[in-house]
Amino acid sequence: MTKTPNLKPRSSVMTEGTSRAPNRAMLRATGFKDKDFDKPIIGIASTWSEVTPCNMHIDKLAKAVHAGARKAGAVPQTFGTITVSDGIAMGHEGMKYSLVSREVIADSIEVVAGAERFDGIVAIGGCDKNMPGCLMALARVNTPSIFVYGGTIMPGRLHGKDVDIVSIFEAVGQYQAKKIDAKELKAVECKACPGPGSCGGMYTANTMSSAIEAMGMSFPYGSTTPAITKEKRDECARAGKQVTELIKRGLKPRDIMTRKAFENAITVVMAIGGSTNAVLHLLAMASSAGVELGMEDFNRISDRTPLLADMKPGGKYLTVNLHKAGGIPAVMKELLDAGLINGDCITVTGKTVAENLKGVKKVHSITPVIHDIKNPVMARGPIVVMHGNLAPGGGVAKIKGIKKLTHRGPAKVFESEEESFEALNSGKIVAGDTIVIRNEGPKGGPGMREMLSVTSAIIGQGLGDSVALITDGRFSGGSYGLVIGHVAPEAYVGGTIGLIKNGDIIAIDAEKKTLVVELSEEELARRRREWKQPKPKYKRGVLRKYIELVSSASQGAITDSFDNRPI
Repeated sequence: MTKTPNLKPRSSVMTEGTSRAPNRAMLRATGFKDKDFDKPIIGIASTWSEVTPCNMHIDKLAKAVHAGARKAGAVPQTFGTITVSDGIAMGHEGMKYSLVSREVIADSIEVVAGAERFDGIVAIGGCDKNMPGCLMALARVNTPSIFVYGGTIMPGRLHGKDVDIVSIFEAVGQYQAKKIDAKELKAVECKACPGPGSCGGMYTANTMSSAIEAMGMSFPYGSTTPAITKEKRDECARAGKQVTELIKRGLKPRDIMTRKAFENAITVVMAIGGSTNAVLHLLAMASSAGVELGMEDFNRISDRTPLLADMKPGGKYLTVNLHKAGGIPAVMKELLDAGLINGDCITVTGKTVAENLKGVKKVHSITPVIHDIKNPVMARGPIVVMHGNLAPGGGVAKIKGIKKLTHRGPAKVFESEEESFEALNSGKIVAGDTIVIRNEGPKGGPGMREMLSVTSAIIGQGLGDSVALITDGRFSGGSYGLVIGHVAPEAYVGGTIGLIKNGDIIAIDAEKKTLVVELSEEELARRRREWKQPKPKYKRGVLRKYIELVSSASQGAITDSFDNRPI
């Protein structure tokens, strides 16, 4: 005899029995009818907001999920969580709150799901930190769940060419170098972001959506579907229906988010040339899922994985082009047939990775966007983790699209992103320099700001092949060049990067994965004895709490520890 599945494994504690009459009374006020108390309750975590194009349409997507859940016989309840716009926060104090928002998103979804006892969850995210924040929460709560990406923005068009958000950051550098005039700068500004959706290249948002699809926590093709399409709305309705099926099966996030699934995600990130932020976020997500994952795993997988997609930054194409070429399933098909990903991992479709990829057309020859496994863009993955006396805990670089993989030059040290940007703007950075930006780490920043304004200015001024940059902060997925971030330990806690002085020679070798300051151990020890920890930059509020709680970048910059218990 087939056992009837329990469709209310969590919500029954607040809807059943005479003692729960007050609970039901409150639910009736929200629209519940008698028959609804026998149905599973689906929480829809919406990151809708008017503060960014990445999320401005997610209210409509949440309604599509809502309708799909209703049609499947569940009771949907939509609730909100926050987002900040990385692009709008870039280059000023506001960026200190960006990585913090990942923790707030995770905590807020966990809080609502824990209190309201949802039987299933569909989370919808747009901007960069939404996605890891949502997945961290889903792993913590561990009730049947699906993630839906809000979708990529369409490209703008200027002078017959595609432009996007990185185009305008680089145009600022070009304007500073007097390569374009104010009229052209304004033209790029007005065309770069034509409507809803997340930044269009293989930057952090599209990288993380792709990683989540590869991991099996979202539907095939969902990570590259443009925001303003019927296809995206249909995906949302499907998610509302499918989460009810996951409840029937008892299939939970931690059943999907296994070590093998994380290895699949890392492999796909390498194959598509994803953002260095994937290292930080996948480490954090793994921690929430109780999966052991370390910096060494990224080097191991990068070394064996060819780069297959020719994506911006450092390449030619945007995510809408990748979608038209077959999306992440086309990339995964190449990897599966080459034995580079695990086909037996279960996914939110209820099928394995291999089953999902049946019928996906294999790329038999070089295409403009996706290369086949025998003719890769690069023979190895573009993300490398470097070590050395300057980064005992590691530093993360992306080597796609750069001509020089080694650099040796004198340090020019800056205590903030603003200081370095002003130095670039005033012509104080010259070919051969190694820019060092410190006290921008998780604790020292706080918040580990992205350096897109600086890296784009370097490219815009034509210094991309002759200047290197290292920082205990991080980079936007739109950054490229010989730039190394996530340097750990950070300056604030006494890391070597905090001991460097102007003129010290720094040697970088991306092929050997080494990051070294040419100082003796005796000299470093002397400087370490003289070093004093800076005072915290904030005395109260969320940033002070973050300083106290956040871990090293090499551990994912997380603010919680995992004890393997569901809420």
